[in-house]
Amino acid sequence: MSLMNQCILVTGGAGYVGSVLVRRLLNEEYRVRVVDNLRWGGESLLEVQGHPHFEFVRMDVRDLRDRLEVLKGCTAIAHLASIVGDPACKKEPDLARSVNLDGTRQLYELADQAGCERFIFVSTCSNYGRMNDPDAFLTEEAPLAPLSLYAETKVACEQFLLSQPKSRKCVPVCLRFATAYGVSPRMRFDLTVNEFVKELSLGRELVVYGEKFWRPYCHVADLAYAIDLALKSPIRQVAFEVFNAGDTQENYTKQMLVEEIGKHLPQIHVRYVQKDFDPRDYRVNFEKIKNGLGFSVSKRVPQGIAEIIKILQTGFWSNPDDSKYLNS
Repeated sequence: MSLMNQCILVTGGAGYVGSVLVRRLLNEEYRVRVVDNLRWGGESLLEVQGHPHFEFVRMDVRDLRDRLEVLKGCTAIAHLASIVGDPACKKEPDLARSVNLDGTRQLYELADQAGCERFIFVSTCSNYGRMNDPDAFLTEEAPLAPLSLYAETKVACEQFLLSQPKSRKCVPVCLRFATAYGVSPRMRFDLTVNEFVKELSLGRELVVYGEKFWRPYCHVADLAYAIDLALKSPIRQVAFEVFNAGDTQENYTKQMLVEEIGKHLPQIHVRYVQKDFDPRDYRVNFEKIKNGLGFSVSKRVPQGIAEIIKILQTGFWSNPDDSKYLNS
């Protein structure tokens, strides 16, 4: 089947990663159907509204049971719709459980009944929680230790999907995303790299807590690429598999991020606040997706920092402090 004949359902397609993914899939001549309730607005999809291979359905992903025609003809689902991040889930815990966990379970069952072949589930490296060995790089086989409601819902969804019978027509694939950063049509400034760059670019003092703790980072465009690879790789390579999505060289402490930003700005004001314990502290190994699917990043953290600084300095975001750039 040629790509032009494949319809991909993207849930959460108006979001930070989803809006980048939609453009990538359309450029590759997939037919793309987006389901999104537009909780954060729909401006990110205005540019593609007239594309002949693009369809949009405004609805909550939990309501698909009542509109099964939305799944008709879809060969795969890229499931990004969720309440994203620790603060947003903590603010609305019941909604987070309903959307992230119940919504995912229901969507997978409906996808299988509708004959979809792949279910790409976007998870998170936050599932690892905290390293026991400070020198370790965590692989997909490392124990999961979710320390937030957000990560708890993602771990529970992974367990549900990976426990499905191998006889299922719709095969699940789980992608554990590194922390996203970079420019997107649905911009966010509540992500670590983006937030740090914004504050320092605007000449403000940046207060950093727990500067020694590690996280992996990946540009939003490369996370969309990881989903694309999971969609087009041979079924035998991805079915019932978990892949960390990112690059092993892109693990940074918060202090390292600040130092990188300082290379691009003439003067920065930073105050470090000692924090002896951070519930999340992990470095991640990404060799499986690199060796298994041929994944490689197109942008590294210094490039992403320069990209955001340039756009901030041009003034394209008239008010980067606007609440529409936050998820909580």
